Amino acid sequence: MAFKDTMERRAELIDYETLSHLRSYKYQSVDKSFISRYILKHYWSYVAELMPIWLAPNVITLLGLIFIYINVICIIIFIPDLVGPGPSWLYFSFAAGLWTYSTLDNVDGKQARRTGTSSPLGELFDHGIDSLNCTLGGLIECACMGLGPTGPGAFTTLISCLAMFSSTWETYHTHTLYLGYFNGPTEGIIIAVSVMILSGIYGPGIWQSALSDIVWLPSFLSSIGQMPVRDLWVSIIAFAFFFAHLPFCVINVCKIRQSQNKPIAPVFMEWFPMTLCSLCVYLWLDSPHSVVLSNNHLVLFAMTMSFAFGRVTTKIILAHLTKQAFPYWTVLMIPTIIAPILFRFLPGILYISFGSQFEVIYLWAYLLFATIYYLLWARVVINAICEYLDINCFTIKTPIKTK
Repeated sequence: MAFKDTMERRAELIDYETLSHLRSYKYQSVDKSFISRYILKHYWSYVAELMPIWLAPNVITLLGLIFIYINVICIIIFIPDLVGPGPSWLYFSFAAGLWTYSTLDNVDGKQARRTGTSSPLGELFDHGIDSLNCTLGGLIECACMGLGPTGPGAFTTLISCLAMFSSTWETYHTHTLYLGYFNGPTEGIIIAVSVMILSGIYGPGIWQSALSDIVWLPSFLSSIGQMPVRDLWVSIIAFAFFFAHLPFCVINVCKIRQSQNKPIAPVFMEWFPMTLCSLCVYLWLDSPHSVVLSNNHLVLFAMTMSFAFGRVTTKIILAHLTKQAFPYWTVLMIPTIIAPILFRFLPGILYISFGSQFEVIYLWAYLLFATIYYLLWARVVINAICEYLDINCFTIKTPIKTK
């Protein structure tokens, strides 16, 4: 099939020459988790064998995301305030949905190897879906703990974006996906599912209990033990990111740069856009003039950031696959950067207020723009890669038999 070098493909820097790097690309990963290596590996292999041989791996990946969307729809219907309590079955369904997503996310690669359809598109599609799930999975966790549209609720919803970005940045430079002894896709999912199950058994109110009422603590930790779990939650997940995840990403990148005799300092400039956007999100949500949290629009915000952040990481993944320069910015960052100007600085300094209704309209418009832009970009890139590699995205291509 002849590759068509169209204007929209050139605009996304995916011409014939760029895609030629896909031919030599080889996926590499290291998973040090004992749970995944010695327990879940056998479970995933068993589930993979249950999949029909005609089922395309990307369909399995997409089905996992659909389970997450069903969970989000249930939140909107049954606990729109993100506090609840909702019916017990709801929290069990959240656990089932997240566990199914995680299972399918690990099975899709095995299905690709079973069917001989492994390709760079599979990695882009898989990790792209993971990026979309970052805020949605955090939102479900927020609802299960009854955190509500609050600062801790927003932090829980968004923190996994930083973890995903740092892992994607690490993979771009090392060309290997590293998963440590304790990592989000394995142990993190198990903890999240456990929280959901406990919320189903005892109700989300359990997380307002003192830590010492749930687990045993030695006497010298009595002051911490008397604090409600929900008050400790932000500290726990912040510690997990800043001390158990991010440092290892940095160390791995520094090692590879040193081995290649390349300077280390410049790679940290690649953090600037994401750091700026994170700061803007904080300034926006923390503004006394913003109604995103006070008027319970965290679900809408999470859905918007799902596509906005998903565009950031998928652009990095595509650059990694096609050996392009690191992509600093995306157009979907612009509304995030503008928001604190409109909803914090202008009303707070110049007393120019646009009203709460305008902010809601702005957020809906941002969601619409991000969704359309992301889907159009995905269509262009997926079609270009499929055309170049002569593969299908959602079906397994049957070789033409010649007489």
